[in-house]
Amino acid sequence: MASCIDLAPVLAVVLIFQLGVIHQPLPNVMDLVGGMILIVLGLTFFVIGLEQALFPLGESMAYAFARKGSLPWLLAFSFCLGFATTIAEPALIAVAEKAAQVASSGGMIAPVDRAKEQYALGLRLTVAFAVGVALVVGVVRIIKGWPLHWLMIVGYAFVMTITLFAPPEIIGIAYDSGGVTTSTITVPLVTALGVGLAHSIKGRNPVVDGFGLIAFASLTPMMFVMIYGMVLM
Repeated sequence: MASCIDLAPVLAVVLIFQLGVIHQPLPNVMDLVGGMILIVLGLTFFVIGLEQALFPLGESMAYAFARKGSLPWLLAFSFCLGFATTIAEPALIAVAEKAAQVASSGGMIAPVDRAKEQYALGLRLTVAFAVGVALVVGVVRIIKGWPLHWLMIVGYAFVMTITLFAPPEIIGIAYDSGGVTTSTITVPLVTALGVGLAHSIKGRNPVVDGFGLIAFASLTPMMFVMIYGMVLM
């Protein structure tokens, strides 16, 4: 029922504009109905999986590393978590493949499959590395109690500065990369890590200090992808 309620606004927008504005019947109605059912089931099982596996796993590992008291291992785990979840992010894979196709058609890379695969892989590795670095910075911020807003102000000022020098062809991809990193796989584990770590450190407020890792995960890919574009082009 909750998944149906979440999906209802999307369905309402499509129906209103398709029937009321475009004045066209829905194509392949049975395929659309079947697809909607699959979406509802997928959302339902995904939420159940988050509640039973990913959130508890992220929080328990954060508690364990905090009790262990080893900062290098905690930072290494944070980097690996950010890198691994991002490299497997479906949204990033889709954007990287589309960017490679456009770059090939625009003459930026050779119009062969190997060049497009290398371009897409390089983009994914760059974004994944950026998210890993972002989690390391975010974890250090939680441990040290640094104010989030100052770090974000400095970070976005750096992004704006790099934008002035980056090739125009890479800027849009870089900015989109900041959004696609925070999707279905990355967000649950990263959020659980931040909240669990803030819970386990004395003097930290989970509401104030536990959140913010996602903001870093959106910020650093923009920097790294633009730098990647400047080096590559």
